[in-house]
Order: sequence, then C-alpha cells, then structure tokens
Amino acid sequence: MESQGRSLGKRAWQELRSVRTGIVLLLVIGAASAAGTLVLQRPLTDSQSLARAYSPQTLRWLDALGLTDVFHSWWFVALLLLLCANIVVVSAERLPMAWRFFARPYLRPEPHFVSGLPLQAEIPVRRADTGLAAAESALRAMGLRPRRVEANGSVSLFAERHRVARLAAYVVHASLLLILAGGVVDGLAGWRGFVALTHNQQTSTIELRNGGIKSLPFVVRCDGAGQENYEDGTPRRWWTRLAVLENGREVLKKEIEVNEPLVYRGLRFFQSSYGSTGEVESIHLSAVPKLGGAPQSIVLRPGEGVALDAKTTVRLLSFVPDFVLRGNQIETRSLEPRNPAIQLLVASQPGGEAKVWLFPRFPGFAHPDASPYRFEVADLEMGYFTGLQVAYEPGQWAVWAGAILMGLGLIMAFYMVHVRYWVVPVADNRGRLVLWVGASASKNRAEFEARFKELTRKIEAGVRARSSNPAPVASVTGA
Repeated sequence: MESQGRSLGKRAWQELRSVRTGIVLLLVIGAASAAGTLVLQRPLTDSQSLARAYSPQTLRWLDALGLTDVFHSWWFVALLLLLCANIVVVSAERLPMAWRFFARPYLRPEPHFVSGLPLQAEIPVRRADTGLAAAESALRAMGLRPRRVEANGSVSLFAERHRVARLAAYVVHASLLLILAGGVVDGLAGWRGFVALTHNQQTSTIELRNGGIKSLPFVVRCDGAGQENYEDGTPRRWWTRLAVLENGREVLKKEIEVNEPLVYRGLRFFQSSYGSTGEVESIHLSAVPKLGGAPQSIVLRPGEGVALDAKTTVRLLSFVPDFVLRGNQIETRSLEPRNPAIQLLVASQPGGEAKVWLFPRFPGFAHPDASPYRFEVADLEMGYFTGLQVAYEPGQWAVWAGAILMGLGLIMAFYMVHVRYWVVPVADNRGRLVLWVGASASKNRAEFEARFKELTRKIEAGVRARSSNPAPVASVTGA
C-alpha cells in the first residue's frame, strides 16, 4: 500500500513537471473563461434577467457549478493555482542551466566546441596582434563591443549582443505567474456587487452577489444620469455623473461610461445599466380657467402642491406610466411612459375637491370633472435609475504588472537574437598562423550567416590594410 502511494505521488509529480500538463491547463482555463463570457454572470446580470434567460432548474445547476460567477468560483481558482505550480516546477528545473549560460558566458571556445560550430572561418595573418586589431575594428563597426580574453598565454576576442534574450521564456513565465497570482487574489479576496441610484440619491452600501450587504468607507452620490440614442432610437451610450463624499465633503467627481469607471480606494464603479423607475419627477402643465382668464404654467412634483389662485390648489394624486384598463382595474404595461395617465387632485375653498384625469398621448380626450381649471400637459420628466457594478479587485496590480512584463518578454523572444563571436589566433593544419573566427546565433540563422560573411570580409580588409603584403582570401564554412 505504501509503495502504491509512492507510485501515485511520483506519477503526480511527473504530471506536474510536464509541459504537456501546462498546455492542458491553459486550454481548460481558456474554455472556462469562454464559459464566463457566454453564460450570464452575477452580479452584472440582475436576478430578473437571469430568470428570463434560464429556466429555474437550469439556473440552479449553473449556480451550483459556479458558472454564473466563473472567475470567483473555487474550481477556477484551483485551476489557476495548479497552473502556477506547473509553471514554477517546470521553470525551476530548466532555469539553472539557462542562468549558468547567462551568468557565465562562454568566452573562449574549446576544440570540441569549435568542431560543431555551424559558422566559422580561417583568415591567414602574419602577426596575431595585427589580426586581432583588424577583427576588433570590424566588430566595433558592426555595433559590437569586443573584449580581450587572456588564457594560457594567448589572447582572443569575444563579442556578443542580447544575451538577455536567453531568458525570454522565463520572463514570460514570470509574467504568467503574476497574472495568475492576480487572478487568484481576486478570486479569494475580491468581490463584486451592484447598486442602483436615482438622481440625487446617495449610498454607502453595496448589494453583493450572494445577497449580502457590503458597507463602503465613503458615500457615493448620483448627480445625474442619462441615455443618448442613435437616430433610429437605439441607445448609443449611458452616462452617470458620480460624486464621492467623505465626512460630508466631496473628494472626487467624475462622469462615467461603460468602459470609463470611477476608481477610488481600490473600488471600481462601472456603468452597467440604465432605465426608468416608473415614477415621474416633474410634470409641466398649462392651467386655463374655465370661466375665462389667462393661462398659467405650473410644475408639479410628487408630494408637492401648487396654488393656482387664492382659493385653488392642485397636486399630483397618481401617475401611471403605461396606462391600460383591464376590466375595472387600472394597470401599467411597463415602466416606460408610452401611454402615461395622470390624475390630479384640485382642491377649491370652501371644501370642494375634484379629480382630473389627463392623457398626454390623447390630448383631445376630456373626462368630465368639477375642476374650475382645464389642464394641458406640456412636458414630462421621468425618474430614471442608473445601475452601477462595483468591483474590488486587489489582484489587478499584479495582473497589469504581469501584462507589462509579458510584453517585455515577448519583445525579448521575438525581436532579440543572442549572437556571439569568437576570434582566436591559431595554427592551421599546415602550421600557418590564421585568425579563426566563429559565430553563433540563437535564431534567424540564415540572415545571420550573411552578417557573418560581412564580418569576415571586413576583417580581411582590415588585415590587408595593416599588412604590406595582402593575405589570401579566407575560407568560410556554414551550416
């Protein structure tokens, strides 16, 4: 039994250190993220919209599996942690060799290395110092900074560029770890909630996805909200003017849109919805005396009365945004003012009251009433709410740092090539003094071969310029 446990542990370790496991985990996380975009997510989607989109049984299953809040579910966080562990183990096994390669560059090639080098050339010279001076000048002309290496009583040259490119893969790995760590922190410590505000309404509490309430250390106030439409009437954008108050003092104001949140104390307030409350904010009326007289313009607001003359006042009794009569019952079909109905209460002294119905969509319809005034609706201002999604994502700094680091790693991987050059005075197989020139590139070897040939030509030209007798043409071998 003990040996079986060791065998299982060894198998699990082998899977964890496998690159294949990392690829599989990436694919699974990608599929889970896709599910998080296809399935409606809480709290961005309200309960009524979820109920309309899914049957009760389907919604119970989606909630039980965590698919209505994928990025905060325990299994998604577990997948991120597994991928982090895989990246750490795989990198830890391969990084020491790459780091030795980076920290201790191969300054002088040994015979076994020379025999397997794809690009090398031999340039006959009369004197070693003359040849090295020519090579040094040619390397500098190509933007390199050669260094002299002394070993066993002889001098050689070494030059390189972009050694850091050898670590590109590990920079990308580190960026992935930062991004995944940010996702884990958000999944464990982050939260999302929703709040709906009307004009001039303020709050310091947020409704969380699980139905709980989150208190904020400050107050958010809605100073205004609106919707702009295209010519065909479809919404073009929603906007909300928010103010943040601390100790009764305004500390921040901003107009937000869908992709332009207000950020304060690590909390992000996103514009997520906008709609009618079904309540009227103000009604602009024209009141004309039935017995003759000049009309007057008045503005009615809920709960407020307006004096028409010394003996008559009027106030709003009821408002129906989308009037429909079902039997003897007055109902509304929606919260939008598609067919509004307004009931006024006109009080006249001594002791007379009259109820007046107004239908702005049908101004010619007049219901008999005992009011001394005739009313016409000039304008309606409806009350609207703005829906705000509130997110606390403490791991976002790690995610952004990881994204920047990944960009750096990709630049290193795709745009940097580690190139190395060696120049060593040696005796060839016939005993002649030659300048052995070798080179290596981490990628783009076809293009690099042309640059290597250019370097050897410059060295030959330099040797000839420094010698009274021109040297023979060099022989160049390539992979």
